[in-house]
Parts: sequence; C-alpha cells; structure tokens
Amino acid sequence: MALKQFKSESKRLLDLMINSIYTHHEIFLRELISNASDAIDKLYYHALQGGDTGLNRSDFAITLQADKDARTLTITDNGCGMTKEELENNLGVIANSGSLKFKNENEKQEDIDIIGQFGVGFYSAFMVSDDVTVKSRAYGSEEAYCWHSKGAEGYSITACDKEDGHGTTIILHMKDDTEDEKFSEYLDQYRLQSLVKKYSDYIRYPIRMMMHKSRLKDGTGKDGKEPEWETVDEMETLNSMVPLWHKKKNEVTDEEYDNFYREKFMDWQAPLKVIRTSTEGTATYDALLFIPSQASMDYYSRDFEKGLQLYASGVLIMEKCPDLLPDCFSFVKGVVDSQDLSLNISREMLQHDRQLKLIEGRLEKKIKSELSSMLQNDREKYETFYKNFGLQLKFGVYADYGAKKELLQDLLMFVSSHEDKLTTLSEYVGRMKEDQKDIYYACGDSLTHIQQLPQTELLRDKGYEILYLTDNVDEFALRMLGSYQEKTFKNISSDDLDLGTEEEKKETEQKVEENKDLLNFMKDSLDGKVKAVVLSQRLKSHPVCISTEGAVTLEMEKVLNAMPGNEKVTAQRVLEINVNHPIFRRLQSLYEGDKAKVKEYTQLLYTQAMLIEGFPVEDPVAYTNKICELMVGEG
Repeated sequence: MALKQFKSESKRLLDLMINSIYTHHEIFLRELISNASDAIDKLYYHALQGGDTGLNRSDFAITLQADKDARTLTITDNGCGMTKEELENNLGVIANSGSLKFKNENEKQEDIDIIGQFGVGFYSAFMVSDDVTVKSRAYGSEEAYCWHSKGAEGYSITACDKEDGHGTTIILHMKDDTEDEKFSEYLDQYRLQSLVKKYSDYIRYPIRMMMHKSRLKDGTGKDGKEPEWETVDEMETLNSMVPLWHKKKNEVTDEEYDNFYREKFMDWQAPLKVIRTSTEGTATYDALLFIPSQASMDYYSRDFEKGLQLYASGVLIMEKCPDLLPDCFSFVKGVVDSQDLSLNISREMLQHDRQLKLIEGRLEKKIKSELSSMLQNDREKYETFYKNFGLQLKFGVYADYGAKKELLQDLLMFVSSHEDKLTTLSEYVGRMKEDQKDIYYACGDSLTHIQQLPQTELLRDKGYEILYLTDNVDEFALRMLGSYQEKTFKNISSDDLDLGTEEEKKETEQKVEENKDLLNFMKDSLDGKVKAVVLSQRLKSHPVCISTEGAVTLEMEKVLNAMPGNEKVTAQRVLEINVNHPIFRRLQSLYEGDKAKVKEYTQLLYTQAMLIEGFPVEDPVAYTNKICELMVGEG
C-alpha cells in the first residue's frame, strides 16, 4: 500500500520531535502511558455520560510487554480506541491533539483528568524506535485498523484484526544499539519498572507487566536439602496509582508518610515535619512537603540543588523545580501536583507564568506558618530544625537586599546571655529593661570567645542581655533587619554604645581633657592603625579593648576579607583604655619621662586588644621579643 504523507510540514516537525524537543529519550514511555491513560479516561467519561453500567473503573488497565528477541516493546490499553478517521486525524497530523479537543468540548468532570495537550507525545516513540505500529479498535466498533510508520517518509493505514477487544496497542521496534545509545535497555523489565515508577507512578489505572522472577523451589533450602531455584512469570502492577496527597489526611498514617519520604528522597531518617496543603481557584494544586530531620552532606555546598518534584495530573514533569521554593526555604523537600501549569511542548519544563508564581507564594506562606507553629508549640523540635537550617534563614534575611526579612525575622534565633540558650528576637524584646533602646549583640567565632570579651563585662553587670553571634552571616543579617519592634541592633563594640550616666560622662570628659596629650601621643605611636585612642566607658576590669566607628565592624572585616576576590576592607579602629586600670596610671607616669616606653606599651596594648578580637599578630617575633625585653627590664 502506498505511503501517505504526514501533514503540517511533517518531515521538519518530526525531525524536531526526535532530535530537539525532548531532552531525554526515556521520556517516550511517560508520553505513551499518558496517552493510554487519556484513552481510558475518555471511554470512562462517555460511559458516565451515557449511563453505560457495563464499564467499571476496575476493568481498565495498561499493559507493557517486552520481547528482547524481537526487539519490540508493546504498550496496550483498553480505552476508547480510534476509528480509521481518528487514526488519520490524530496520528497523521502532527500537533493535532485529540485529548485537547476532548478537554475543550467537555466540561471538567469529577474523576476525569485528561493529561495530553499538544498532540506530539506519541511521536516521541521515534526517538527509540525505527518502526512503529499502532493497532486500534474503537469502543462499540467491530472494525480495527493498523497505522504503521518508519518515520518521516510517511505512514499507512490498513484494516486489521484485533481480537483483544476495544483499545489501542502500540508496538515499537527498538533501534539498534550504538556507542552512545543503548536502546535495548528499554526492553529490560527492571529498567521499564523503574521508568514507570519514576514518571507514571500515579497514573490512576494499573500499569501491568509480566515479570520474570526467580524463587526458591518448595521443599528445598531447608532440612538439609540443597536450595533449588526456578523461574516463574508473574503479572505485576508497577504503579501506586493513588498518591498520598490525594488521600484524606485521616487515611494516611505517619508510617506511610515516613516510608514515602525515605523512598522518594533517599533519606534514612524520618522527616521532622510533614506539611500537606492544597488550594483551588486561580492556581489549583496539591502539595506534600517535608522538613528533613537533618541537613544533607551537600546542603551548604555549591553542589546542592533545591526544588520540589513537580507533577502535572499525576505525571512527573520535573525532578527538581527550583521556582516553587524561595531560597530561604530551599531545605524543604516534597511534591507539587497541579493541573493548571503552563508546560512547554515537551512537558519537561515550565513556562514561567502567573500560576507558578502564585503557587510559590502560597507555599512560602504555608511553610512560614508551619515553622511558626512549630516554634510556638514544639520548641524542642523547632530548635532541632534551627540547628540544621537556621543558617539558611539568616542567609535568607540578608539575600536580595532584605526582600524576605519581614517573612523570616520572627523565625530567627540566637544564643543569648540569658541562660546561654537560644532565644527569639521577640523573647529578647519582651525581657528588655524599660529604659533600654537597643538590642545588644556581640560577635565571635565561639560562645566561649564572646563571653570572655572585655566589652561584655559591664553590660552583664548592668543587667543587659546580649545576643551571641557566631556565624559569619549573623551580623550582616541583623544589619539588614536594621531594627526589630522599633529597637535598634547595636554591636557592643560600637563606639556609640552610650552606657554611662551623665555624671560618668562629665567625669570622663574631664579626664580626657587632662590626658589629651597622652592619648594623642598613643594614637601617633600606632602609625595610623587606629582612628583614635580614647578613655573607655565600657571597660571594668580589663585594661583595653578595640571598638569601631562607621558601618564596618571588626567581625564584618574578617568575613569580607575572607571572601575570594574581594578588595581589602578595614574597619575604623578605636583603641579604648580603661582609665581606672593600673596600666593607665603606669602610662601616665611614663609619659613625663620615658615616651619611648609609652610607645612600646601602646603597641603591645593594641596587639593584645587585637588578639582578644581574634586577629593574628602582624609580627609574632617582634611581639615576643618586646615582651621579653619588658620582662627583663622590669626585673
């Protein structure tokens, strides 16, 4: 029989189908199974409309059959089937979607969910097959027809026998293997099983395949008998059919959620939190989300990829869709199933549309709400979460110029001088002294280091609570927040801490005037390393400390200079001297008669203050020699 030519610029379009539209060859099975599911849905719909009680949902199935010897894969459904005219229109015209036409002609019915949109999925078969045969018999018809094609050169339609009743059978003859592609893998039963599980696990009809299995023969392998094995064939259903997120909440156990999470996301631990949410309207979707119990090994690395599994009507579209989660909640794992997303023609990725943004926004609010609830109602669990993912929340506050700071600020926690435990900003503000205007914080590489800082002593004595910041991003996050509940964040090393009373300030001003020559000399002795040397109002028992002026603090200087490619950043340092410490009286006495010794002392004091702040000694040899000289001289 003479071949018929494809319509719609077939050769060019089919070439695109085979070589360009689909990224992965394995997608062909997803597309053909989705078409089979649509065919069954159409028949079921018409049965409901026509009152045909002879058809039950349990009667429908999709069957796979692989023949390695013949190199064929057969996909069979008992759906609506196609007439000769429908074969011509649906398969002879590329990009003519019978499913889309069906959806447009019929109002959406409960329990009917048509997947197809574009009319191109069938032709993905030619990515793996060089010879495609379709046998189809329409429901209610006695006639069956065979559509056959070897590619872009054309196709034929002939009458044929189809003894297994209505529906469609697709026979793919697999291409020969090459160095780059092993098409025979699609004839392996376990490979087919894994592809069904990956892409079509939630197709609502059973997908069955005869599986060849080995099992122990009865009566062998025990009571001293040698084990003997036999090969058996068992028809096995490969898909789950009904996803957990479509079941009623009271029908799903915690164990089922845990098992689903472990299997889908390859985690040996149960999730810390399960979140289920769904909406209808402008963006209809179901979501099943999980907060892991711990961060994965690669979570805080460049190799980590965020994203939720995206399904369209139960069919996997993307393994990780990054656009469904903001970066601040990138630790969340889970699935989203929607009927309303605008997919591209291959269904391998999304068009960026309004529905997608709506879903992201709603998921963001839901995750925030669930975390807030955990914080309020299960503090221990929240602190476990925070120890794993709190760093990401703080990055989220700082990122994008603080776009998410209002969303995240009430979720932040820091270790506090109040019982040395994690506290929220709200809890800190609730404990503030009546006259306190600022939220005090201190930075360091460890809690022990911060607790030993000279600047903390007076604050603690006055009863002020201090937040301990040990992560590099902490101060940047607080700076981005600026304030919380009209309380300003204040680094305890800032030059404008303003802790003294008016009487103490006047007394300090007087002493500054009396010692201004000494202070200026000390400043000059440090050769531009400090902006000023001042008498401190924040020191109690310690002789010196370093404070800073301006926007850049010492901790920020460390972090910024540790980043590759950044220009050298230096904070404006101020050396503060404790006027009540014996060392200051020693400096006063030396200034009149031995300015050289004052210079040496000043340099030592500066180095000590920088060591306290965690900075390395610029010249360790010179520093140790100077210590030894002074020790010998004092002796």
